[in-house]
Amino acid sequence: MTADTLSDFELLDAYSRTVVQVAQKVSDTVVHIKVEKTGKRGRNNGQRIPFGSGSGFVISSDGFIVTNSHVVSGAERLEVNLQDGRQYHATLIGNDPATDIAVIQINGEKLSTVSFGDSDKLQVGQLAIAIGNPYGFQYSLTAGVVSALGRTLRSESGRLIDDVIQTDAALNPGNSGGPLVDSHGRVIGVNTAVILPAQGLCFAVAANLVQYVVGKLIISGKVRRGFLGISGQMIRLPQNAPQSSGVLVQNVEPGSPAYQAGIIQGDLITGFDGHPVLTIDDLHKLLDESSIGRRSELQFVRNRRPEQALVTPVEMG
Repeated sequence: MTADTLSDFELLDAYSRTVVQVAQKVSDTVVHIKVEKTGKRGRNNGQRIPFGSGSGFVISSDGFIVTNSHVVSGAERLEVNLQDGRQYHATLIGNDPATDIAVIQINGEKLSTVSFGDSDKLQVGQLAIAIGNPYGFQYSLTAGVVSALGRTLRSESGRLIDDVIQTDAALNPGNSGGPLVDSHGRVIGVNTAVILPAQGLCFAVAANLVQYVVGKLIISGKVRRGFLGISGQMIRLPQNAPQSSGVLVQNVEPGSPAYQAGIIQGDLITGFDGHPVLTIDDLHKLLDESSIGRRSELQFVRNRRPEQALVTPVEMG
């Protein structure tokens, strides 16, 4: 068989074929969100900024769309444009500034949807593809790799978002809220920020955390959660350890429940209220609304010795 008889697709290398297939699979699920904030003062010399824009992606046939909190926060009107040209008015379902995740909904038919992958199984170096609408262009795709895992990033609310994915897949204004997907077209994160003027420092909120937050927003419109006052990073533990991983405390807020319980930087959290804590996602899920005001036992390791402390989470403001 000669090159002349091969199809254009067959002539592509394996990497290109993978990216092309992902683009074909996911592109119809990615939307452009036009945001009207006529009552909001912007940062441009105090001038009013009437419109903004961002990206999102459809996760269900009944029109639920995931995007960033900072894209839709304060919006008076939301308009969603699909890849096929259809336009819909959208309703804000729920907003969680603490993780920079929001859910909106449109009343559309025959909507293409995308599914979530398991972000706990990500590995540094694997393919990562970012899709969105930078600078208002209808559709744009960039490809790179997962550069690092377990980063922390401060949201616009002032709180730290834990378990953030770092990627070198280029992000630009308007990409916010779009999906970061793997080689199978599964969402592994939600694109949220780029560090300027650094090159190749782009971030996405991990998919497992996003799924938890999205579920709460769809059910009740907000996420009530317990607050310990720590930031942390998942680390792998040696094979002979009782569990495969834990959460290393990187910072403790003065006066917080964790501070009052005696938790310090460098402690390794392994359990909460009798449940194992392997990842940041585990801790987030355990610190649900039922944990607020309830005295619980926090298990951790300090100087290679197992320790326990009683802590009473407060509601995250």
